[in-house]
Amino acid sequence: MRILIVEDDIDIGQSLLRALKDAGYSVDWIRDGASAKEAMLGNAYSIVLLDLGLPGSDGIDVLAACRGRGCTTPVLIVTARDDIDTRIRGLDIGADDYLLKPFNTSELLARIRAVLRRHAGAAVSVLGDETLSLNLDKRELSFRGHRDVLSAREFALMAALLERPGMILSRSQLEDRLYGWGEEVESNAVAVLIHSVRKKFGHEVIRNIRGFGWTIDAPTREGSAPPAAGE
Repeated sequence: MRILIVEDDIDIGQSLLRALKDAGYSVDWIRDGASAKEAMLGNAYSIVLLDLGLPGSDGIDVLAACRGRGCTTPVLIVTARDDIDTRIRGLDIGADDYLLKPFNTSELLARIRAVLRRHAGAAVSVLGDETLSLNLDKRELSFRGHRDVLSAREFALMAALLERPGMILSRSQLEDRLYGWGEEVESNAVAVLIHSVRKKFGHEVIRNIRGFGWTIDAPTREGSAPPAAGE
């Protein structure tokens, strides 16, 4: 999963960067409001951690502008502003949650998981159904009774697919979800990850749609997926 940090304080930004990378996320870091707008509107993020006191444009204005232009990316406001009016305004214009500084890293990670599962329409930290499911807390994938813990990249891949069951994601779309700025991405990186997951769970865990990309079958009423297409 790819996260955008919008934070002008260097110490806090570096601390967030380390904590999120240690938790297995790909992370980009922006330090001003104008760049934040551009990044939120032009890139695929699982969630944005948004400070309010930003140079150039206040975080509230950044959020309002992005929501006004159709950005639906989940946003967790992380700020020292604790007045009730600011919190209400932030939530009313489109923030998904609000966390006050200073904060505990474990709580931040828990709130990120909570926002992500709400965005995916899940009541618990699990994406998928009885046949194929991903535990967001444990990074554990289950497919037809077989369970295994995924690497950080494998986890990000399966989360991206399971957040949009039935939707075909191209190589470039998956790269946008898995890798941050400045990371060197080999042309076959996504294919290698898919091969790695299939090696653990079997070929049918991820469907290939020739010439378009990859997908996870949408759940059926009976809780099982239709047969996977061949390569």
